[in-house]
Amino acid sequence: MSDDTAGPHPQEPHHDGLGTRLNWLRAAVLGANDGVVSTAGLVVGVAGATDSRSALLTAGLAGLLAGSLSMAAGEYVSVSTQRDSEQAALALEREELATTPQAELDELTGLLQDRGISHDLAREVAEQLTARDALGAHARVELGIDPEELANPWHAAWASFVAFTVGALLPLLAIVLPSAHWRLAVTVVSVLIALVACGWVSARLGGAPVRPAVIRNAAGGALAMAITYAVGTLLGASGV
Repeated sequence: MSDDTAGPHPQEPHHDGLGTRLNWLRAAVLGANDGVVSTAGLVVGVAGATDSRSALLTAGLAGLLAGSLSMAAGEYVSVSTQRDSEQAALALEREELATTPQAELDELTGLLQDRGISHDLAREVAEQLTARDALGAHARVELGIDPEELANPWHAAWASFVAFTVGALLPLLAIVLPSAHWRLAVTVVSVLIALVACGWVSARLGGAPVRPAVIRNAAGGALAMAITYAVGTLLGASGV
């Protein structure tokens, strides 16, 4: 009896753009992680110098806005540069396909051969790919670019802004909502839990070992808070 679902990998789904979506998700997790660490370090440092809730709120909000805007601007510039480079490469490839189509066909054949395909089969595949979508074939095989999935700098900027903001809100709320007696402990515990979660998710998305990623993430955040708290305490004690 035949089974239409039978095959070498019956349970393995294949989705176009899955790698791109995983990269975006990983970037969002890392952006949130940056928001947690940087804002926690800032507000804990201020907490070492003063018990004023208004001072903590002001410092936290300033850090949140500065960090999220900086992340958004940085992502916009970075992705815009990447997109410009990709578009320039595609324009050059388009021109070469129009002026030297035979040479481009030979080049595509050679690239397919380099991947372990025999010459005759590589030629046949190159001809079929060229007939269907010459630019797309060369972009993917030669340049490693998918013309249909060029990164959008505005999407990258907004994603970074939102991710950093969401991460930064945790230490900000944890430091201003509890009473003065509990705020430091609540902030440290909540931040460490968030960093463990971020480390776990980023490791799973990247296919890396979870334990080292979690330890590095939590230890880095704890060290940042310890240093900024010590500096804040010294400055507060000196009356600066």
